[in-house]
Amino acid sequence: MNGKVLLLFGAAILIALFAALYSYKHLQKGTTVVEKSPVSDTRSVAVALTDLSWGTTLDRTMVKMVPYLKESLPPGSFSDPAALAGRVLLSPVKANEPVLESRLAPTTIRSGGIAAVVTPNNRAMSVKVDRISGIAGFIHPGNRVDVLVTLQDQERDRAPVTKTVLENILVLAAGPQVEADGKRERPAQVDVITLEVTPGEAERLALAASEGKIQLALRNYTDSKGVVTRGITIPTLLARSERRPPKSAPQQAVTTPSFVSVQLIKGSSISELNFEKGGE
Repeated sequence: MNGKVLLLFGAAILIALFAALYSYKHLQKGTTVVEKSPVSDTRSVAVALTDLSWGTTLDRTMVKMVPYLKESLPPGSFSDPAALAGRVLLSPVKANEPVLESRLAPTTIRSGGIAAVVTPNNRAMSVKVDRISGIAGFIHPGNRVDVLVTLQDQERDRAPVTKTVLENILVLAAGPQVEADGKRERPAQVDVITLEVTPGEAERLALAASEGKIQLALRNYTDSKGVVTRGITIPTLLARSERRPPKSAPQQAVTTPSFVSVQLIKGSSISELNFEKGGE
């Protein structure tokens, strides 16, 4: 009896093992193996850690490395921050923006400042303007301005004249001039604006600054069109401009008849006779 029980128990175990093995193989055949797609290759790119202004001499602490997809690498980017050490920015770079070769001065220029960003054959020239004529903080590096000057011919005792002498001039730097007040320094009421000009424009600007009062007019970024003006004098400024009366609806003219009408009645007939005024 015990032998039969053991035999039946062993058979049950064999059947269970066979069923489990069959189910495992069947499940393996029906299971689809999902392979992980290979991760796209990335490459580290040097980006600005904070906003950097033009004329800045870079060092390794000013940049950080950010991974970019290999197929999306910006042209002219840097994968080695050491290659940027000592390079000078020609244009501003925002935080997290890649530092590109096109934004950098040649490798021969190793010192920053205004001299690094001046276009070859041009000059950087600073002029003093008060806070009103300097547009009170609205002028920033990269803006373009027109330069106006007000002059007075004292020898001929002529009225002052204001004229636009320079147009579409690039602003390289703008900021308050600091004056010493004892041991402390305080911002003066005069701003210093540094402009990029040609040698000929530099002469005009120097004469205007020494002989008259300079004012700046801020231009739109997209407006580079030159405008020819005749200047303005006090008599022209105060001259009354001819104004046309406003148009109104046409009115019918009232005319006075130049004749007198008289009715002539003869019996049952009535007739009308007209006589000119003043006639006999």
